[in-house]
Amino acid sequence: MNKLWESVSLGRITLPNRLAMAPMTRDRSTPSGTPWELNATYYAQRASMGLIITEGTQPSDDGQGYLLTPGIYTDEHIGGWKLVVDRVHSAGGRIFIQLMHVGRIAHPDNTPHQRQPVAPSAVRPAGKMFTMKGPQDMPEPRELSRAEIEETVGDYRRAARAAIAAGADGVEFHGANGYLIHQFLSENANRRTDAYGGSIENRIRFATEVTKAVVDEVGADRVGFRISPGNKFNDIVEGDTVALYRALVTELALLEPAYLHVVQTGDDALLRWIRPRWPTALIVNRPGRTRDQIAMDVNEGLADVASVASMSLANPDLVARLKANAPLNEADQATFYGGGEQGYTDYPSLGAL
Repeated sequence: MNKLWESVSLGRITLPNRLAMAPMTRDRSTPSGTPWELNATYYAQRASMGLIITEGTQPSDDGQGYLLTPGIYTDEHIGGWKLVVDRVHSAGGRIFIQLMHVGRIAHPDNTPHQRQPVAPSAVRPAGKMFTMKGPQDMPEPRELSRAEIEETVGDYRRAARAAIAAGADGVEFHGANGYLIHQFLSENANRRTDAYGGSIENRIRFATEVTKAVVDEVGADRVGFRISPGNKFNDIVEGDTVALYRALVTELALLEPAYLHVVQTGDDALLRWIRPRWPTALIVNRPGRTRDQIAMDVNEGLADVASVASMSLANPDLVARLKANAPLNEADQATFYGGGEQGYTDYPSLGAL
């Protein structure tokens, strides 16, 4: 596991180790979508990770899908995130804010404007959304017009600017897990017949336009992009996954973002194709890995950084525990979403045992 503890360059920052905290929705912001003291404590506790990637953060009212998720598009949001970022930096950490527009994975009851969700096409996703009234069917979304697509690109640009104003080291696009960018990439959620639908070249257009806009706004060395090839979560059908991601990665690589973050759940052939063709840092996340498997991709040279989710959620001092080969706390799944300190900031560190 020695390579995990080597430093590595990532955009304009240097990570002291190669372990990243993966983005995880926790539903603990204020009703206005503003991070507060509890969120600051949570992230600061985990500042020993080489990089913290925050929970998905909506760039607009339309971008919200779940209850109590944070935003980064108002002055209030900026102030809340500044509290978080300052606490992380004071603890010696580095933090990227993940920008997540959920698209059709939403319900009007969960958004500030209570408006019909938007998406590439008017195709209702399977599944239900949890609301204050309980689980409800997700409604059919409204197809974005060409003008609204441009406005949404602008929303991402403004959100990235706001994240940097809050002091964040950078932003990560959530291009995975069935949310808006992934919806544009997929065949079943995107049934457009214009320049944003049909061919692979057209389906990757929104992802590349968003990335170009934010790179122009804050600099390539402050931008990351997350993908999940082959992931069917949130009712997604990609079509030819290999051809799709070869095309997307090729286009994104021309912009030289700080990193590409790959959620790897399938055949490693695509990942091995990506590795020599990606010009900057490569972060790989393998859900369900054990502590003995965390360093596998880094040690083999297949990744520069390994990201972990629930293991970092349950162990605020994960770096120290792994270095000392100490026992790990088990994550309490019942407290993953919503609530207060329990299952959020009350996991013990080694010093508290």
